Amino acid sequence: MKAEHVKVMNNFPPERGSQVTFSNYASSPFNTWGFRNMDAVTHTAMLARGGPLPTIDELLSAELPTTRIVDADENQLPLDDLLEKHDADGFLVMRDGCIIYERYWNGMTAQDRHIWFSMTKSLVSTAFGILMEQVDIDLTKSPAFYIEELKGSGFERTTIQDVLNHASAIEFKENYLDPESEFRRFYGPAINLSYVTGAQDAQPVNTEIYGVYDFLAKFIKPETAEDPGNVFEYNSANADLIGWMISRLSGMSLQNFLASQLWSKLGTNHDAAIVVDRAYQSVATGGMTSTLRDAALFGELIRNDGVANGEQIVPAHWIAETLNLTDADQQRYANNQLYRNELWQYYKNMWWILDPEQGEYAAVGIHGQVIYINKSTKTVIVQFSSQPTPSQVGSVEFRSKLLAMREIANYRQ
Repeated sequence: MKAEHVKVMNNFPPERGSQVTFSNYASSPFNTWGFRNMDAVTHTAMLARGGPLPTIDELLSAELPTTRIVDADENQLPLDDLLEKHDADGFLVMRDGCIIYERYWNGMTAQDRHIWFSMTKSLVSTAFGILMEQVDIDLTKSPAFYIEELKGSGFERTTIQDVLNHASAIEFKENYLDPESEFRRFYGPAINLSYVTGAQDAQPVNTEIYGVYDFLAKFIKPETAEDPGNVFEYNSANADLIGWMISRLSGMSLQNFLASQLWSKLGTNHDAAIVVDRAYQSVATGGMTSTLRDAALFGELIRNDGVANGEQIVPAHWIAETLNLTDADQQRYANNQLYRNELWQYYKNMWWILDPEQGEYAAVGIHGQVIYINKSTKTVIVQFSSQPTPSQVGSVEFRSKLLAMREIANYRQ
């Protein structure tokens, strides 16, 4: 729950205690403004929309807002109240391409772009599937086969498929909360999403790790106690590597590849933007920003097996393979005890899988961002959120909203 007493960006100019800055934009309650104003908070690059403006049918449910949902604390609340209680900024439900529910909180509007955080990983993985139709890529090879700078790094001994599955067995660990962690001290500043005193003043001539690609090539070491492919261990650096591969093998910046090969073909309402690192390279791990409706159109693309506006944009077999559950997928996920009490069955190609037989899976980002897809009920749900804590693991707020999505997917008016 938010700190109730602080008004954010209050007055003109804002009162000092209400001012959002790069150092506090991810902290509650400042994140209610920061997450929907990333162009002001840090550096971004535009992903231009394209094609005719979409015509999205609306059949808003009169009953759904007051439908009582059981949250993770076993409290029964009307949907509107549950979402507000658990820090939702925006929530949209599409059934068979038709909007049946759409709500906004915390000052967000239908025109605001909200940061996706790690939902971006699923977008970038999808773009990688597009690239594989254009370039001959062997997923069993090391990323260093395609990017020479990775030779000698922790990524040299792993395969590209292991990277996509977050089973690369690298020493670098994901730690959002410890200010002394390598994640906060080196990685966060490199991707322009985390404040460290003096980091924004760094220059490439006197900084060994300037952008995220420097970090991948020079900082990442192997986890010597573990072999690649054996254990799922969520790590944002994996997505940055896939973003680097897209740029290197396509000859285009990641933002231009995403825009020309994917975003501009969805027929979105608005341009999107993506956070760039200190070297002005797109942050593949978590930099995407868009409106709620446009994020739903990406979800619809995946639900419809890669087809949008009558065009096969993403190879259908790439999407199908993500839901192809193998014994190795299950074992790799089960080998990490951290997730034993979570709702997911496994993680593959940078998507979180709930029920592969129902086609139920999700893109997920810190602080409660979700694109939920259920193919069996033709449902796409998008949630933007400003939860106070970043991690989904053990989060009552996140679990409550995810349970609500699963219940809504089976809701019938």
